[in-house]
Amino acid sequence: MTVSQELLKKLRSAFNLNIYEAKVWTALLSKGVATAGELSDMSNVPRSRSYDVLESLEKKGFIVMKLGRPIKYLAVQPKEIIKRVKKTIQDKAEEEVKSIDKLQGTDVDELALLYKNGIEHIDPTSIAGSFKGRNSLYNHILGLMSDAKSSVVIATTDDGLVRKVEYFKSTLRKLKQSKVNILIAAPLQDPRAKEASQELKEYAKVKSLDINSRFVVVDGKQAVFMINHDKNIHESADIGIWVNSPFFALSLKNMFDVVWNK
Repeated sequence: MTVSQELLKKLRSAFNLNIYEAKVWTALLSKGVATAGELSDMSNVPRSRSYDVLESLEKKGFIVMKLGRPIKYLAVQPKEIIKRVKKTIQDKAEEEVKSIDKLQGTDVDELALLYKNGIEHIDPTSIAGSFKGRNSLYNHILGLMSDAKSSVVIATTDDGLVRKVEYFKSTLRKLKQSKVNILIAAPLQDPRAKEASQELKEYAKVKSLDINSRFVVVDGKQAVFMINHDKNIHESADIGIWVNSPFFALSLKNMFDVVWNK
């Protein structure tokens, strides 16, 4: 059975395997039981490397060495491999969360003090940054929104509104509980956007407005605006600019309010 390059690529990414490991493992899965030589021939992996690869796969729990001569290898049920890998990832994630949780009290206070001392030496109007990739961009927006005290205004597209249900709903719920005023403007021409607006109305005021812009303003002090329309751009190429300038942010909010109140 020939394995496609696309599948090999997915296996390498999902299971953290190198190309030789992926090829030998899939070869063994198709054979069930085989010698190192047979697997080398089937997978086109150099015989000089096949033993190292098999040893690595055995340590990772992907294969089992069969007793007897000649030495043969058995494939492990893929479902079992997935269970093991998921458990390993979960255990590692839990350990990392615990290590972060240990950074409490004086440790966090010390980090906050370092940040405060550093930020005091910077002209607030010069604090700005750019973000490439929608995940990075949305993570930064979520961080800004989480600290909102009075208001959040969002101008977006229909596609953007649909995405915001997935990304922002939990944060918007918390902001509403904190009495933060949330205004969201989008064209609402797409049926999916209309459906999303109904869901978001539980946490925010949503109005059908085509501002032809994509931006977020928090408390009239900080703003993030996207430089491209999202219609013809891949999420990995989406670019946003963050500006920590009350003058600019409030100006953007005031323009938004003029359109909103018409």
